[in-house]
Amino acid sequence: MRVFVTGATGYVGSAVVRELIKAGHQVVGLTRTDQGAAMLQEAGAEAYRGTMDDLEGLRRCAESADGIIHLAFTSDFSKFPEALKTDVRAIETMGAALEGSGKPLVITAHVNGEASNNAAVALAERGVRSAVVSLSPTVHGEGDKAFVPMMIDVARSKGVSAYVGDGTNRWPAVHRLDAARLYRLALEKAPAGSLLYGRAEEGVPIRDIAGVIGKHLNVPLVSLSQDEAVAHFGFLGTLAGVDIPSVMPGSGVQTQELLGWLPMYPRLIEDLELGHYFIK
Repeated sequence: MRVFVTGATGYVGSAVVRELIKAGHQVVGLTRTDQGAAMLQEAGAEAYRGTMDDLEGLRRCAESADGIIHLAFTSDFSKFPEALKTDVRAIETMGAALEGSGKPLVITAHVNGEASNNAAVALAERGVRSAVVSLSPTVHGEGDKAFVPMMIDVARSKGVSAYVGDGTNRWPAVHRLDAARLYRLALEKAPAGSLLYGRAEEGVPIRDIAGVIGKHLNVPLVSLSQDEAVAHFGFLGTLAGVDIPSVMPGSGVQTQELLGWLPMYPRLIEDLELGHYFIK
């Protein structure tokens, strides 16, 4: 297939591009910068210079594609509401270009992104083989800059590795390269209207994560109350005490069975034990 990928130079997107090319697909990646274009070309993909606000460019790229994987989203949380609106417009624009074709459009679910998910599901009724991928909050691997690195930074600066309460609350997790393979399989064979869960592990106890961090940094492991956690972790404080599978239900097992997706890369604790997360 000729696949148009938005967010093609991001943490997950760059892995998706390589996964697609390895499987024999031709990739056109959306990028805003010369550096991004060079990265895509080095990987063997074509580069299209544009942004998510360039609706005409998105339409043209969609029309010339055999399928789309949509990963682009802002990392600026101060503009989150605007980003959600941009996401819906982009999905509707690309989806309209595929209408009646039976071609795949795979999008990514976001917090409070029900409008985007609904737009994708509606496209399934208009002849688009649309699917929504809900990734784990923890997508780990080399280059990760999200929640686990934040926990490590806090532990390093505070001199303790902390968890909330008894630490049995869990975070689902998936390796970045397993996530990339999920997107490829979704593109190739997910049924129209599918909701797919990118969870190689349904839930990793936070105490286990904190324990590995404490060991590698050689700092004590401590339990905090929820109020203490907010002061200790800052932005991460509330999430640190949440049992995510309880508030964000879904099963990676069903997705594995549907697509034949078999996660094969290190699990989160194993990945942390490799040590690359602790190299400054």
